[in-house]
Amino acid sequence: MIIEKQLTDLNIGHYVTKIAKQNGSFSLGTPGHIKSDKVINRLKSKKVISVFIDESKTIPKPASIKNTDNSTKDRATIKAEIKNAKAIFNESKNIQKELFTQALSGMTIDLGPVIEVTNKSVDAIFNNPDSLACMVNIREKNEYLLEHSVAVAVYITIFAHHLKMSKEVVKQLSVGAFLHDIGKIKIPDKVLNKPGKLSDEEFIIMKTHANHSIDIIKKTPGISKLSLEVAALHHEKLNGEGYPFQVKEKDISQYGRMIAICDIFDALTANRVYKEGFTHNKAFSILRELAKNNHLDISLVDQFIQCVGVFPIGSLVQLESKKLAIVEQRNNNSPIKPKVRSFYSVNLNQYLDTQDIDLTDTNDFIVKSVRAEEFDLDMNTIINMLLMEG
Repeated sequence: MIIEKQLTDLNIGHYVTKIAKQNGSFSLGTPGHIKSDKVINRLKSKKVISVFIDESKTIPKPASIKNTDNSTKDRATIKAEIKNAKAIFNESKNIQKELFTQALSGMTIDLGPVIEVTNKSVDAIFNNPDSLACMVNIREKNEYLLEHSVAVAVYITIFAHHLKMSKEVVKQLSVGAFLHDIGKIKIPDKVLNKPGKLSDEEFIIMKTHANHSIDIIKKTPGISKLSLEVAALHHEKLNGEGYPFQVKEKDISQYGRMIAICDIFDALTANRVYKEGFTHNKAFSILRELAKNNHLDISLVDQFIQCVGVFPIGSLVQLESKKLAIVEQRNNNSPIKPKVRSFYSVNLNQYLDTQDIDLTDTNDFIVKSVRAEEFDLDMNTIINMLLMEG
């Protein structure tokens, strides 16, 4: 039903069809939902007095979302946290790019910006462990080299916080993870970016990146022993068959075991130009299989899965209702029933008005984890849409 609504009575969720009365000459581009107070304020600034709305399309205002510490978190807070996370992630990529330039030219790398940005990441995660989680799912296929180390630093920070390690230790772990693949810049492009399986000779060359990383990090003024340790151990295996030094199980610290898990998990789930990543659940299965073969620490793998969550923040799921949704908040009491935000119809192959859904309060449920590419969607587009203010 179309009714006239005074601007003073207009709310978020109303579907505006056209301008009714105004003292100016503002023209409404297309009908649509009011998605923020900012839109209403803009209409006021254009001297709009009233609008026509379609009541049948009104989206009810969602209930506040509860955080894992039982405090309430509204949509504006979630948006602010995601925007801050995007800023940190993008700053991290820019710093990573500069580090590669320094390392390639033989310069001593500048640790200052690394410490500054990883401290921002650690502070954000200690404030809210889920704050950066969705960012590692928004990846550019052609920027894997830049984004991988940033993502591993995020994962090890989340993991260490979950294990209740001290903030000072976590900061050093984050720096080590941020630098762990710096030596890859020394690997020829034809080997580093080869789409198919590496030959034995090529794999020998690829493995030298770990040695290059260690050499570069050792020469970095101000680097801590812990940061160097965690970077040096990221490709070692408990069975002693890792590289570069075939370190035995008893000599691989908890920190080294942690970064190995984070490194493999991100490599499995990240999209690349020549390969689509696995879903999180498939990657978890592979981690557990590697642990059975004594490559990884099984107890830490289980802790990592618990930490990241069965359906990680920022991952996509398909609901029984044939909608796609993004996971916004975990549910520690019932891990298979997180809070999600639906945005797409599988049946209609089109975007829908978004809806917040607490799966503990509905008959709907998650059928499976999915990737955006399965539906010819782009994660950046999805996140930008969910952040849209009008």
